[in-house]
Amino acid sequence: MAQFIRSMTNRFVLRVAVCLGLLVVLTSTPDVSADQAAKPISFENDVVPVLTKAGCNTGSCHAKAGGGQKGFQLSMLGFEPREDYEALVKEAHGRRLFPAIPERSLVLKKACGETPHGGGIRLAKNSEGYSLLHRWIESGTPYGSGNEPKLQTIEVQPERGLVQRHGQQQLTAIARYSDGSERDVTELALYESNDEAMADVSESGLVQVEEIPGKVAIMVRYQGKVAVFTAAVPLGAPVENLPEPSNFVDEHVFANLKQIGVPPSAVCDDSTFLRRVTLDIAGRLPTPEETTEFLASTAADKRDQVIDHLLRSPEYADFFAGKWAPLLKNRRDDAADITSNFAFHAWIRDSLLANVPYDQMVRELLAATGTIIGNPPVAWYKRVTDPKEQLEDIAQLFLGVRMQCAQCHHHPFERWSQDDYYSFAAFFSRIGRKPTATRGEDLIFHDRGLATATNVKTGEKLTPAALGDDVGEIAPDEDPRLRLADWMSSSGNPYFAKALVNRYWKHFFKIGLIEPEDDIRDTNPPTNPELLAALEAHFIASGFDLKDLIKVITQSKTYQLSAQPNEHNLADRQNYSRFYPRRLQAEVLLDSVDDLTGSPTSFANLPPGTRAIALPDNSYNNSSAFLQVFGRPNSQSVCECERVESSSLAQSLHLLNSNEMKSKLAAGNGRAAQLAASQEPLEDRIRGLYLLAFSREPRPEELQTAVAYLNEPVLDAAGNPMNPAQSTRENFQDLIWALLNAKEFLFNH
Repeated sequence: MAQFIRSMTNRFVLRVAVCLGLLVVLTSTPDVSADQAAKPISFENDVVPVLTKAGCNTGSCHAKAGGGQKGFQLSMLGFEPREDYEALVKEAHGRRLFPAIPERSLVLKKACGETPHGGGIRLAKNSEGYSLLHRWIESGTPYGSGNEPKLQTIEVQPERGLVQRHGQQQLTAIARYSDGSERDVTELALYESNDEAMADVSESGLVQVEEIPGKVAIMVRYQGKVAVFTAAVPLGAPVENLPEPSNFVDEHVFANLKQIGVPPSAVCDDSTFLRRVTLDIAGRLPTPEETTEFLASTAADKRDQVIDHLLRSPEYADFFAGKWAPLLKNRRDDAADITSNFAFHAWIRDSLLANVPYDQMVRELLAATGTIIGNPPVAWYKRVTDPKEQLEDIAQLFLGVRMQCAQCHHHPFERWSQDDYYSFAAFFSRIGRKPTATRGEDLIFHDRGLATATNVKTGEKLTPAALGDDVGEIAPDEDPRLRLADWMSSSGNPYFAKALVNRYWKHFFKIGLIEPEDDIRDTNPPTNPELLAALEAHFIASGFDLKDLIKVITQSKTYQLSAQPNEHNLADRQNYSRFYPRRLQAEVLLDSVDDLTGSPTSFANLPPGTRAIALPDNSYNNSSAFLQVFGRPNSQSVCECERVESSSLAQSLHLLNSNEMKSKLAAGNGRAAQLAASQEPLEDRIRGLYLLAFSREPRPEELQTAVAYLNEPVLDAAGNPMNPAQSTRENFQDLIWALLNAKEFLFNH
């Protein structure tokens, strides 16, 4: 009846307009076939996909948070079709639709550009989408009978394939429904490449592969369902004389390199390996003595011995605690935080040094109760107080799942809904707090009661559920966080171990098997799924042994490949055919500069000799221009992207001519002064510098150049030669300055 009244009203308006002479030109109705005209139209199954394909319900258009555009609000990507129907048909007295003359409907006039539209032309008049919307409006804008089949899955054909460089692959998207029917939705599906430098994809699903070899994925999305097409793009070069695999890591990497025809670089030399692995595990440069001993050793397993030695060292715990503390937001917001910051950092460091199983560490953090002094992991709940922030941080950090979007709408690239979001939040709904005698400190406890969280949109109270997995009924006197910890460490968990091994793989290889490392989803597949699965299985089988995982990675020939590219693998960015050089982290670089200049940096409230990698929290960034310029994180986010590892002009200028660098080079008891006063042969002093900076002896031409420079007299301001001792000292300062500004020093390679 409502549809009939609305139709009659529009016809009356039309007659009035004709009588007044206001309606001069009528656009003809688009031609449609008899089959199309006879087919009933479903708003959810037919209209919403057209709006989605046209981009009407994206976050930058009418699905924008806070009211959409120009007062017209749609749900993100059409995940709430009933709401979209109400907004389109009933809001503003139905002004957007004109069933009597559909082509005069505002929604069509704006979409085709007849009326000014901020989004531009979204539907051509001769398009299938325009025709369908026209027929829907003409038929009285029905929602549907209520018996329409529901979309079950979306399938892309083919699912994977081998596509030559500069080649093409047409994709076909098939929607499968609850009644067993299927529909070709290739023209209505949305497509997105996960690496546009490797492959682009048209709106109709035509994949155009570019020059770079490797694996590339195309996401296909339709009505909230997603599928992925994965293409292997071969280079086709012969892959021969591969190194003998050290473990399963090499087997999977080399198998992939054979498939795509990318030969790896040679295994690096001993000097390069020692410097690389010491920086990656201990966060420091090898000492000249360590380098000399290692290079002189003839033991067949000397590389494995070095790895074991580094994993037993306190520097390993310091360095990796510096990796985890910012991610766990060990942040000092005021002076009263110092005790909790130190205690939390010490717990992380001591756990790593003792090689506490990773799942146990996470359990101790998740289920922490008591006070910070008695149980330091409680400090995390001091920093992260909102249950929403707690669930988002835990999901992203330990599961590699980004849940933030699902708070307001269905995740656009994943399966997570608002119910999934609030069901996960329910695990943190029974955390109680009581003030203690210590200012700013709370006692954290399990507040007995039924764990629930309310979906703010539907008002429904939801019990704990772990990303679609049922964890069973949780009694009121049971801490739901313990049930979450059980689920996370279970062997069948598809995220927990995978997220960790991917994060650690990126630490050692610069690029994760999944990028970003904390964005694990069906639509973001790994570049080497077999390798990722093998690492995950090994990590679980080892009892979540972090040191064992590091050994497996660093003992592999893949990790030990040279950074020097061959004629075939220069463009490789994801197949690990060579080592990818990366700039030293802020703390590691500062310690390395201190070691080379012989002038350590002092930090407030810490013992003399404390290294930058051992700093417990973010507060020391404020007092160190070096750490600020080189991007030490401020512990505001669980994303490793907070750590800046890109180069900048400010960094170059700081190393070249900052007062801090000048002071370190000219320190009275610094390395330049010591070397100038030393009685050792000049060549030996130069060798010592090169061993410290680069873990290698100087090349003959480098040694010759350095000796000649150090023997040059230095003139004072009046143009007179300085005394030999002062001249030698200034020349050593210049030599050290040149070494610490070399790329070989600034990068781990």
